[in-house]
Amino acid sequence: MRCGKPNAGSAGGAQRGWDYPCPPVCKSFSRSRLSIIHHQSSLISDRGFTLIELLAVIAIIALLMAILLPALQRVRKQAKALTCRANLKQWGMILALYTEDSQGRFPDAISSGIWLLRGSILDANDTNKPGIDQPVSGKGIACCPAAVKPGNNGTFSASVSHAGSMEWHLEGTGGSTFEAWQLTSPGPPFRSSYGFNEWLFSTRFSGLMSPNWLGPDAFSVRGKANIPVLLDCANPGNRPDARDRPPMSEDHGVGRMGVFCMNRHEGHTNGLFLDWSVRRVGLKELWTLKWYMDFDTAGRWTKAGGVKPEDWPEWMRAFKDY
Repeated sequence: MRCGKPNAGSAGGAQRGWDYPCPPVCKSFSRSRLSIIHHQSSLISDRGFTLIELLAVIAIIALLMAILLPALQRVRKQAKALTCRANLKQWGMILALYTEDSQGRFPDAISSGIWLLRGSILDANDTNKPGIDQPVSGKGIACCPAAVKPGNNGTFSASVSHAGSMEWHLEGTGGSTFEAWQLTSPGPPFRSSYGFNEWLFSTRFSGLMSPNWLGPDAFSVRGKANIPVLLDCANPGNRPDARDRPPMSEDHGVGRMGVFCMNRHEGHTNGLFLDWSVRRVGLKELWTLKWYMDFDTAGRWTKAGGVKPEDWPEWMRAFKDY
């Protein structure tokens, strides 16, 4: 039996062609069901979303993305900086082992330092050891996560003599703030985004010019916590001077101090020090580090030396002063 009005299409007005009126209970049920279906909070609605409602939803999503994306980017940058410092901590253990085995001395030249980063050491002072494998491999920790892809920011070369006659010649391309430097010859290619304080390989570190002295004794040097060893760098290394001017651009590290002064970690760089500690270093703080024993840590580019905010390149003016 169906509820409703008479069916006009039924023949002869037969009773089976008529819809009988709905009882009161049935009418109440129908109204209740329809009110649920068409309620504005129901998932079942024949009305749908209006254009204004859709635009409001899109605007809310866009607002949430605008709020969350910068936060996510900051977290990613912080994670890369933490990984970078973890890499340098690993290098600290490797260099500690090397100096322990070398009576506190570092390699005698930057070419040997490059070879150390790569995984072996060229020793020009020992005719029996032209190439020495490291006890610990640097694979996987040679690059800061923020600077992995190789760059092409100029070239560098280095040579080292062996036994007074043979010479190794190294060639490569420089990196930048977010690019690694790359050793191209001899192959296979090797890339890294860290560089040495080359003064550690020099007899001039303490002002001593003896040709038989291979640089500072890491065990006896004072103030180790302020003597940089290995840092974020656009080249395998350099010898900064207190008079070096800061680079005019944050994109390409150039100059002796400039290869270390790069905005890779939001106004900071990461560094390994001679006490084998690792920490963040403010870019302006680089001029206060003890790169060698006679380095003027109160020089022209420090607060003690009278530097003014307007003296710095525009991209560095907002960074902390030291």
